[in-house]
Amino acid sequence: MEASNLSASTTGVALLLGLEICSGSPSPGGVVGSTPGGAVLPGREPPFSVFTVLVVSLLVLLIAATFLWNLLVLVTILRVRAFHRVPHNLVASTAISDVLVAALVMPLSLVSELSAGRRWQLGRSLCHVWISFDVLCCTASIWNVAAIALDRYWTITRHLQYTLRTRRRAATLMIALTWALSALIALAPLLFGWGEAYDAGLQRCQVSQEPSYAVFSTCGAFYLPLGVVLFVYWKIYKAAKFRFGRRRAVLPLPATMQVRDQLWCWIIGRVEGGKRNKEDVDKHGHQIVSCFLGFLLILIPPLCALA
Repeated sequence: MEASNLSASTTGVALLLGLEICSGSPSPGGVVGSTPGGAVLPGREPPFSVFTVLVVSLLVLLIAATFLWNLLVLVTILRVRAFHRVPHNLVASTAISDVLVAALVMPLSLVSELSAGRRWQLGRSLCHVWISFDVLCCTASIWNVAAIALDRYWTITRHLQYTLRTRRRAATLMIALTWALSALIALAPLLFGWGEAYDAGLQRCQVSQEPSYAVFSTCGAFYLPLGVVLFVYWKIYKAAKFRFGRRRAVLPLPATMQVRDQLWCWIIGRVEGGKRNKEDVDKHGHQIVSCFLGFLLILIPPLCALA
């Protein structure tokens, strides 16, 4: 009787162990198996799917294309001497910011996206470097576009006052202000303690979520330059439309162009001829006046006799 009870209990323990193994309980070494249905068990990261591999490949190609394209722009501006002037220096400033984005920001962003749960596993210092360069380069790129728009606006509307020397000074000043404002927005959390970018508990690395800094950075890095660009290009459109409309209003008809040219030639000929023959005209005028006075002196005595 005792032997039968012992065998029954042994059989029950074996069945329980078999159910635990089939359900995928972790082994003492921490290695997790798979269920009979093929599902991935908790504790093991799933392999990358075909879609994920395709997306990663496209992102890598995008990073490489962004870096090479902007690097080609910089090399072209540096090697061609004719491009060492405005507005190509503004374009070079934009290309520098985009090269930094492709070289420093986008690869680390890709690593963060591929990590499990989008966790930042590269440490606090590298997180601050990544966030700072991200905000710095993106803000500088947007403000460089606004500077190019301002340069075009002043070239069209103030082409007499906006000389080459003035244009160079204005471009240099706009580039300096662009990078200074971008650095202020990017380094404000580190310099003034305006929020924290790295969360060690959650292993998250993101731009400071402090409400006041969010308003400051969003307005300074996006909405303000966007407003400048929209306003400036609207003014450029109005100025171009006004000039084109004025030219169409005064444009002569083809049939009247010959008459206009002939009239101007006749007027210019008369003016030039009068200048050349001024002395002859004065001489003939004196002769006519003398003849008229002599004729009056001859007619006055007979008229007086008849009276």
